[in-house]
Amino acid sequence: MVSNLIFKNTVLFFLLLIVSCGAQKGQEKSGAIKNDEIEINIQKSKEIKTGADNYDTYLPLLKSKKVGIVTNQTGILSNKTHLVDYLLEQKIDLKKIFAPEHGFRGTADAGELIKDGKDTKTGLPIISLYGDNKKPKVEQLAGIDVLVFDLQDVGARFYTYISSLHYIMEACAENNIELIVLDRPNPNGNIVDGPLLEKEFTSFVGMHPIPTLHGMTIGEYAKMINGEKWLKNGIQCNLKIVSCLNYSRDMSYSLPVKPSPNLPNDQAINLYASICLFEGTNVSSGRGTEKQFQIYGSPYLPKSGFSFTPVPNFGAKDPMHKNLLCYGEDLSALPKVTQLELKWLIKSYNTTSDKSKFFNSFFTKLAGTKKLQQQIETGVSEKDIRKSWEKDLNDFKLMRKKYLIYP
Repeated sequence: MVSNLIFKNTVLFFLLLIVSCGAQKGQEKSGAIKNDEIEINIQKSKEIKTGADNYDTYLPLLKSKKVGIVTNQTGILSNKTHLVDYLLEQKIDLKKIFAPEHGFRGTADAGELIKDGKDTKTGLPIISLYGDNKKPKVEQLAGIDVLVFDLQDVGARFYTYISSLHYIMEACAENNIELIVLDRPNPNGNIVDGPLLEKEFTSFVGMHPIPTLHGMTIGEYAKMINGEKWLKNGIQCNLKIVSCLNYSRDMSYSLPVKPSPNLPNDQAINLYASICLFEGTNVSSGRGTEKQFQIYGSPYLPKSGFSFTPVPNFGAKDPMHKNLLCYGEDLSALPKVTQLELKWLIKSYNTTSDKSKFFNSFFTKLAGTKKLQQQIETGVSEKDIRKSWEKDLNDFKLMRKKYLIYP
């Protein structure tokens, strides 16, 4: 009896000793006891949360108000629930959906006319903010107390969601409507590069004097529009930003859904600003293939080891050089770029069969200046082209600092 008790106590002592040592080793390594559940919770708490997932901040601002929302297929929570559905579940009085280029479900081609309609799932009216109605009209905003803005930007000046943001802010300011921007990370958030837009080349693909890649989240960008008084007559919007959590600019961020039909993956999003410049030339940017903005080519470039033939597909009903064999380069396996790349554009111009037909009028709108085309046509080196941006970029970065939310 006594011997059994001694044996049990001895075993218990050693078990406690082992557990204690294990805990101490865990504390030495991580500052916390090694416990799977605790570690998982700690890890989860460090995951990036978008503004849409920061619902404890914005739901109280929407209660007892008539709400409109500017969003599309990118407006989702981390559990894949669409923000529109979530707000309705939370008994928010949602009145209207305002949809940007590509439509509410994000299925329309670039530049395609989107008509007003009704969401088949919720029955809510959808107002298109593309085509002739880029800015909500007074009657479309009637009865709305607050607008929620939730779109995923990709950090390029000519990606038109930031142009829609401008017009939304302007309409809100003119109609005394509060705007709440649910912020999302910029997948190219560390890159500030390219020529600044010159005022005379302002268009829907470039509305503000910023570089090609601005290196800001859409929330930071909204603060800049307001702070620099870029809205009509210098008016300012009653603006609230719901920030991302656990986010810093140097973090990589993979988008959970395509931000638009022709940006299918992280590689396309990273190369977008560089390859999009081809849209102002006779070189295809890969529309009509499965590698949009990851390849480029043209029937007028020299024959090479890589070729493709654009055909109509989802997001490109009538692609450039449809059914024609194009020669160029496949960049889909290229390491991530950290600047606006000009080498492919310069190479294509230098090797095209007829330089007089290379550029079209859209190029100046995309570049935001006539200088870039002139520099390429006169043989200015890429290094010297970049030098010509330096002062403007440094001035922009200094101004940009005032509006940054994240380190």
